[in-house]
Amino acid sequence: MLESKASTLVLRGRSFVWGARTYVMGIINATPDSFSGDGIARDIEAVRARAAAMVVAGADIIDVGGESTRPGHTPVAENEEMTRIAPVMRALRADLKVPISIDTFKPAIAARAVELGADMVNCVWGALPGIVDVAASSRVPIVIMHNRADANYERDVVEGVIDSLARAVAQAKRTGIPSEHIIVDPGIGFGKTAEHNIEILRRLPELRAKVQYPLLIGTSRKSFIGKVTGLPVEQRAFGTAASVALSIAGGADIVRVHDVPEMVAVAKVADAISRRNG
Repeated sequence: MLESKASTLVLRGRSFVWGARTYVMGIINATPDSFSGDGIARDIEAVRARAAAMVVAGADIIDVGGESTRPGHTPVAENEEMTRIAPVMRALRADLKVPISIDTFKPAIAARAVELGADMVNCVWGALPGIVDVAASSRVPIVIMHNRADANYERDVVEGVIDSLARAVAQAKRTGIPSEHIIVDPGIGFGKTAEHNIEILRRLPELRAKVQYPLLIGTSRKSFIGKVTGLPVEQRAFGTAASVALSIAGGADIVRVHDVPEMVAVAKVADAISRRNG
């Protein structure tokens, strides 16, 4: 069992009390090729407007990414990713009081983003060497996500994800990251088939019971929703809402979403039903 005794995380003067309610992370894609079609690229004013609207709608964290990680994406050179995220981080840090997360797996990008005001690191490749060093030395939390290069699992996918996260958490702690700075993510849509994603979400209470760290779930607009509904990415808000509500019922602490106003409402209702203090 992965076990953490941490119950509260304080970021930029805000208390994230795990179990009290679901926190909403709004996505800002500073890219031209986001799978969801919402990449803003280098339009800083559009970035500022979108982030401000997310905060007004109730986003608790803003997650900034400068490289698409969709299947089949074109890798971005480090200098290009830096060119994308640096002005975005400067603008958002000047505008916003809410915590900002940097979505990257490159240590230099993570380090620079933290210098520019990022409050946490969101790594889609788990406890990568370098990334965990940045989080440890900067004393910022890290989201450790499960990922793999292919979807060929030799055994039960949920057990495989749990074991992989256990190894990643152990590595992060060996690097010096305290338990209270660790958040885990099973990586919906990463190195998994649609059936794998559905199985993980179906068995989220089981995963949550064994992985006792704050749990982030990102289902927003993803392809498994398209496979189930037959709808294109721009029409997956209702499918996303269903997956968000059920993820909260299954134990999610943070949901990472594109459609913030709608998913804040979903989270409030799901919390009222599924949390005793709701």
